[in-house]
Parts: sequence; structure tokens; C-alpha cells
Amino acid sequence: MLFPENEIVEVFKDGSEGEKRQAFELLVREYSQKLYWQIRHLVISHDDANDILQNTFVKAWLNIDSFMGYSKLYTWLFRIALNESLSFLNRRPQTVQIDGEAGSSLEQQLESDPYFDGDETERQLQQAIATLPDKQRVVFNLRYFDGMKYEDMSRLLGTSTGALKTSYHLAVKKIETYFNTTD
Repeated sequence: MLFPENEIVEVFKDGSEGEKRQAFELLVREYSQKLYWQIRHLVISHDDANDILQNTFVKAWLNIDSFMGYSKLYTWLFRIALNESLSFLNRRPQTVQIDGEAGSSLEQQLESDPYFDGDETERQLQQAIATLPDKQRVVFNLRYFDGMKYEDMSRLLGTSTGALKTSYHLAVKKIETYFNTTD
């Protein structure tokens, strides 16, 4: 990042409209890729992830004045992205058939997504992750794909580390069970 987050926050509070736009463009450049992958791990589809990412930044732009600075800007942006992703999933639930029959919407989505380049194991992992409840899916993705520490997740999600460890453990067990039943 070219300058510290606290300076970006100051620009949003006291800067001119042009300075605010420039600072926001910096935020978008700095955090787009990381947020994209957070979203993509939840919703699977490249196009859906891009739409949600765009909605995330639109909401951030519209509400940046309400950012109080109690957390890092990335944490605030991540919460917006997470809420947008979960809202999307609630509006458009993905049905996954554990027996792996053709016709599963997730399987079709993965096969038709030109940006998905995973092998069969990656496809099965994504199918297993999609069967998890939202909270377990979020915790699993943060821990497995990003290697995020439980303490950081706790601050980000507002949940105790013990509850997060339990969610992760349960998610891993469910994924193991999924792989064992699809062999």
C-alpha cells in the first residue's frame, strides 16, 4: 500500500472529492484480488464473485463516511464482502447432491465455468465445501485457503476462537465424510 490506512481514512474524512476518489481507487487496487478470492471460495462462480465484489465496493463507497476506524479497512471491507456473499447464497441456494449424480447445480456450475481449472479432486473439494453450513464454510475457507489464524478470524467474525476451532473441526470431518462416501 502506498500510504497507511489511517491516512486513507483521514482523506475520506477531510479530503476533497478528487482525493477521496483517488484514495478509494487505491483501496480497490489493493484489496480487489484478496476480496475476490474470499468471495469466490464462497460462491464458486467467477461471474457471481465479480458481481459481489463490485457490490462490495459500491456499498463501501456509499458508506465510507460511516467507517469509524474501530477495525482495519480490510476487515471492514471483508465484512461487507462476506455479508454480500451470504445474502447472495441465501437468495440463490445451491443444491448439491452428495451421491455425485450428474445434474448437481454446483457440478454443472464448476464444469461450465471457464475460469475453473481444478482437477477432479479440486472439484470434489468444492462440492464438499458447498455442502457445509455457511458459518462452517466461511471458517473452513479462511483457515484452509488463506491460512488465517483463529485469533484473526475471531476479530473478523466476532466469534470466540473456541467456536471457530469447533466449526473448523466439524467442517473438516464433514469434508472427510463427503470424500469417503463418494469413492
